[in-house]
Amino acid sequence: MEAKILVIDDDVNICEMMRVYLENEGYSVKCANDGAQGVADFKLYEPDLVLLDIMMPRKDGWQVCREIREISNKPIIMITAKGEVFDKVLGFELGADDFMVKPLEMKELSVRVKAMLRRCSAREPENDETVRFDNLEISKQKYELKIRGKSVDVPPKELDLLYFLASNSNRVFTRDQLLDKVWGFDYLGDSRTVDVHVKRLREKLEGVSDKWVLKTVWGVGYKFETLE
Repeated sequence: MEAKILVIDDDVNICEMMRVYLENEGYSVKCANDGAQGVADFKLYEPDLVLLDIMMPRKDGWQVCREIREISNKPIIMITAKGEVFDKVLGFELGADDFMVKPLEMKELSVRVKAMLRRCSAREPENDETVRFDNLEISKQKYELKIRGKSVDVPPKELDLLYFLASNSNRVFTRDQLLDKVWGFDYLGDSRTVDVHVKRLREKLEGVSDKWVLKTVWGVGYKFETLE
């Protein structure tokens, strides 16, 4: 079945350009031209992926991203004309999975969409893949994070990163290695993406246990270290 993509952008010409290109790539595409309509369409259309502009009337992309993340972990690729580091950091902190800067290159857009959907389609393994530590349970089959037995909302890429580090506990990985293992070799972002996701995970995991820690190895990268 063809994947469904929701484009939320107040620039009608850009929306139409993305719609035509992505439909030619075999996707079903719906467009919304303001943030409020985008949230409403998300609930009705139930897309597999969202392409989300930042500067929009009624609700900007930041607010739309917040509201989508309250009800869904579907992948979000945010789009901005600025390309500033602040935009990227804030977007990732709100739960975005990837970032693109205008003017858009349609071939790059296609590569990012395909890569994101491919990783999402692989999130239902045949066998249960669960990693358990003190007060922590990470299930790849259910795509669920439990802290002290209670489910915690977490964006897909944060769960992917935590699962990978925890299932390879006490091993140090560089940022580039994590980009390759978690985001995929075709990911076009930079290593700051890893730092932002680790920061968000630490906020969720603070004080959960004194038997493990998500640790920075200065000058190298990160590891999930057991303390027993």
